[in-house]
Amino acid sequence: MDSERVVLYGRRGCHLCDIAREQVARACASAGATWREVDVDDDAELVARYSDLVPVVTVDGRHHAHWRVDEAELLTALRN
Repeated sequence: MDSERVVLYGRRGCHLCDIAREQVARACASAGATWREVDVDDDAELVARYSDLVPVVTVDGRHHAHWRVDEAELLTALRN
C-alpha cells in the first residue's frame, strides 16, 4: 500500500479533477491524512483502468469514488 491514505487519479485539463483536488485536499487536511495525485496519462495501465472514470479517488488502496467526490463521505471514510 502507498504511504498516502488517499490517491487522486486524474489528468491535466480535467475540470472534474480540479474540483476533486480541492475537495480531497480539504478533507485530508481536516482528517490529518496524507494524499497524492497521479496523472493517469503517464501510465498506459492507468489509462486502461481509469481513463473514462477520472477523477478516481482511492482510500487505503480501495476505490472510494469516481467522477464526483462527496467531501463529507470522504471525510467519514478517513475518520473510520
